[in-house]
Parts: sequence; structure tokens; C-alpha cells
Amino acid sequence: MVFDSIGSSALDWAGKTADDIRTIGERDGSILVVPVGSIEQHGNHLPVATDTILVDAIAHLGAERLVDDVPILVTPPFWSGFSPHHRSFGGTITLDFDVMLEALENICDSALENGFDALLLLNGHGGNRSLISAAVSTIGEDQSDVEVLGLTYFELASQFVDDIRESEIGGMAHGGEFETSLLLHLRPELVREDDMEAQMYDEPYELGTKDLHEGGPLSVYRGFEEYSHSGAIGAPELATAETGERIAERIGDELEALLTEIHERNA
Repeated sequence: MVFDSIGSSALDWAGKTADDIRTIGERDGSILVVPVGSIEQHGNHLPVATDTILVDAIAHLGAERLVDDVPILVTPPFWSGFSPHHRSFGGTITLDFDVMLEALENICDSALENGFDALLLLNGHGGNRSLISAAVSTIGEDQSDVEVLGLTYFELASQFVDDIRESEIGGMAHGGEFETSLLLHLRPELVREDDMEAQMYDEPYELGTKDLHEGGPLSVYRGFEEYSHSGAIGAPELATAETGERIAERIGDELEALLTEIHERNA
């Protein structure tokens, strides 16, 4: 049953009692991690929950390495995101920006009543970036005794991904080599390898984003139908489970290091 996985990790908020949560939250240097994903189309070969599945997996991959040394809990993932640019393909469940921001504020404000010293909003969807940044500011303003941080997990790979990728720049975009490789490693049963249709990222502005790891300073709003006939962008045909494993381990290293630093700074 799917419910067998809820609360199964030693650091899952969902599997703890209220007393357990307060005890962990009141320890010095305690950290609360809130994974934030989305439900949106990822072409014909990946599930709509790709961002939520991956950010939840990455949160656990980093945090579980520290469970014996750092007081840390991971909440169930916030599964819907800000994804209006995907709606034309169907399958997308999106929130309005202000509604999602308020929901995150409510979730974090109530969770932080349990005494945590630091909060990490771990984001898994590019369209959530500006919203996560806003949430860090609004939650941080209200939580003067808590260090509030935000991070988009795939940006952790930018410093090493060129050593791993097979695709050219543009190949690790939405539903491309990066996300497809991670899912082939973590949830291969959800990948339809015979239905990989995607176009390479072709943003006309030179200062625009090239793929997940090659961002530009220029923000542009476009519906995804302007980039791709299938809804996917990049080179998923170059994805492998081995590449996904290498990426996951390296991101896990980076997240472990960050969480350790957060703990030490707040202990």
C-alpha cells in the first residue's frame, strides 16, 4: 500500500508523535526541512509529480545521513506549486502565487511552534523560485528567533554537473536528461522510456535561462507550448539510471554539508 511509506523514515515528521516532535524541535540546532514540489506535466515520459517525488527524495537523502547527530525532521512534501505556464498541456494542479505563499506561511508558522531553531524550504520546481524567496522573507520576518532559509535543490548540482552530463547545454531542462536520470535511478517504474519526445531548450533571449543549470539574469514568462510540442525540454534520451545515481549522491553530499552548517550555526 502507498500509505506504508508515510512516516517510514526515522526523520519523518509524519511518523512521530506530538511529544516526539517537540522533543526534537527543542534540542539545540534543530532543523525543520519542508520539501516544496509541484504537480505539472513533464512531457509524455515522466509523471506529473516528478518535482514533488524528487525534492522529497533529495530532502531525505541529505537529512538521513545526519539523523544520528543532528535534530532534524522532514515534513510531508508540499505537493502543489506555482505552475500556470504548464496548464495548456493538462495534468497540472497549480496554485495562485498569493494562495501558495499564504499556505506555506501557515504551514511553517504552525510547525515552528514546536521549537525548531532553523527552517529550510527545499524547493524542487523552477517556477517556485521567486515564491520560495518571498516565503523566506515573510516567514523570517515573523519568526525572529528562527533562521529561515530557502534552496532549490537542483542548483546544488551546478558546480559538478558538467562532469556528469552527456547532453549539451539545454539538454537538462524540463523533463530532460537531469530529471529523467534521477527518476530512472529512484523510481524507474514511473518512467516511460519508449515515449521520450522533447525539444532542446531554445530561449531566444541570450540573457535568458538555458536549462536547469545554466540560468540567465533575464526572467521571461512563456507558456510551455512555446518551447515544446510534448511539454518536455532537453535530451531525456541521454538519461541513464547510472547518471541519476551519480547526481543523487553528489547532491546528497552538498545538502548534507549545508544541513551540517545550519545545525552548527544555530546550536
